[in-house]
Amino acid sequence: MPVERVDVSAYTVPTDAPEADGTLSWDTTTTVVAEVRSGGLTGTGWTYAPPAAADVVRHQLAPLVEGFDVLDIPATHARMCRAVRDAGRPGIVSCAISAVDIALWDLKARLLDLPLVRLLGANRDRVPVYGSGGFTTYHDTHLAAQLSGWVHGQHIPRVKIKIGEAWGRAATRDLQRVRHARQVIGPRAELYVDANGGYNRKQAVRIGEALAAVGVGWFEEPVSCDDLTGLRLVRDALLCDVTAGAYGYDLPSFARMIAAGAVDCLQADATRCGGITEFLRVAALAQAHGLEISSHHAPHAHADVAACVPNLRHLEWFHDHVRVESMLFGGVLDPTGGTLRPGRNGPGHGLVLRGEEMEEYRVAQRPTFRA
Repeated sequence: MPVERVDVSAYTVPTDAPEADGTLSWDTTTTVVAEVRSGGLTGTGWTYAPPAAADVVRHQLAPLVEGFDVLDIPATHARMCRAVRDAGRPGIVSCAISAVDIALWDLKARLLDLPLVRLLGANRDRVPVYGSGGFTTYHDTHLAAQLSGWVHGQHIPRVKIKIGEAWGRAATRDLQRVRHARQVIGPRAELYVDANGGYNRKQAVRIGEALAAVGVGWFEEPVSCDDLTGLRLVRDALLCDVTAGAYGYDLPSFARMIAAGAVDCLQADATRCGGITEFLRVAALAQAHGLEISSHHAPHAHADVAACVPNLRHLEWFHDHVRVESMLFGGVLDPTGGTLRPGRNGPGHGLVLRGEEMEEYRVAQRPTFRA
């Protein structure tokens, strides 16, 4: 059965408060949504990227998908990846491929009248999650309310906050916020931190040693994810797990990270790395090297595929994307108790795009000029 049509749209939603991590600040979140149609049904995929990713879908990828068999996703994925060689695979182009790939898997499952988790083949019926937010712009009261809501309200037993503020120049405040987070969540909940590459190597080691005293077990991107040697040095020096991989845009980038011995747990983002097709390959690569994998951001894009991965550690319940996905889609999942249960909302990933309700956030399509 051929793909009949590929549509794409972009939506920019203001954050509910100013947000920042160690190296970046923002006040909006943009989602690019791909819709793939065949047999009277629609598959939906998405990525978090600038609106330019929608232009890639519209002008470069759609002609490679339309008219080809909707069931042959690996062939379509390979065709897209080959065709973008001169455009450059990493970054926006990979995000665009990811959105189309997720949409294709959703459509295939809907055409076969199966939940996506069943089509992929479940390894578990529940997916562990961790609450993620704790932005460096939050004051103590805001931070406490968010963390308490996850741990004491929804009974999610693991949470993560941002540190590395101002490229590592606010280390004293970083540690104060971590100690405050521990007081809020209590001694039993797991506490994670994410520096987004804000520290240098020796600073990361010093910070990591202080974090150990507060029971932090997960130190994400203590140095830049491009500094694989630095990640390995920090990993070797600390007791907590050092993690990275969120900015991996293709399989070879994950292979390099593993070969460098850079991480204790590999992170991957299906909305960046090439969709569900590539996420499964990354997970298999990690398993072959004795590593677990954790999904990054976009929780509803990962729930089904995460349930199918034997070496999964957990899924990130990221505040921004939880909020945006709840606005964009009907049928969102409930993390109460610390897990998600995909496959309970019918065929595909079970989400339904709220078209008219999101119109105020739609990014205007740029006109196409032809000579």
